[in-house]
Amino acid sequence: MSAFHDVLFPLSVGLGARGGPERLTEIVELASGHEERNSPWAHSRRRWDAGPGVRSRDDLAVLTAFFEARRGRLHAFRFRDPADHASCLPSGVPAAGDQLLGLGDGVRTRFALIKRYGAGESAYQRPIHLPVSDSVLVAVTGAPAAFTLDGGEVVFDAPPADGAAVTAGFRFDVPVRFDTDRLEVSLDHFGAGLAASVPLVEVRRG
Repeated sequence: MSAFHDVLFPLSVGLGARGGPERLTEIVELASGHEERNSPWAHSRRRWDAGPGVRSRDDLAVLTAFFEARRGRLHAFRFRDPADHASCLPSGVPAAGDQLLGLGDGVRTRFALIKRYGAGESAYQRPIHLPVSDSVLVAVTGAPAAFTLDGGEVVFDAPPADGAAVTAGFRFDVPVRFDTDRLEVSLDHFGAGLAASVPLVEVRRG
């Protein structure tokens, strides 16, 4: 039976991965030459190829062991996107004011972690399902606040006051699985490890 293994893809390999978000857009070209565009996906999905991160025989051994323990495509796991794994810019340090999670109403005690891309009405709000628990910082109207973490949600003992801004900063991982049941590995002429392709694909949650 498939499951989610709460383990992190080897960072030594993952840091060299290439990839990013994908969208599904359906385009119909009308007789007039105009287009109608629609997307059935509310959220993007990310794909990577971790093959470029394999640089040594040790990397090959670590990758092979991880692949076998996940039974190929069967079990999902954590992956840290080398280009996008924090609530702030890659060069920054997460701070409690990075992302607005919502406004208090005097009743609500749970706020989902999100990362916002862009600004205004066209901004995309990405759900964050796998925060790095010890990195999460939360503030209510700018003041540090006590909370507990329940998956990708911040939970308060007492609801924030009506109109109070709830913000957070964090690092996060992405739930992914291998997108192949076959691992092709080899050694080059100098004894270094090579992997032709190690495709990873994001797994939908929630």
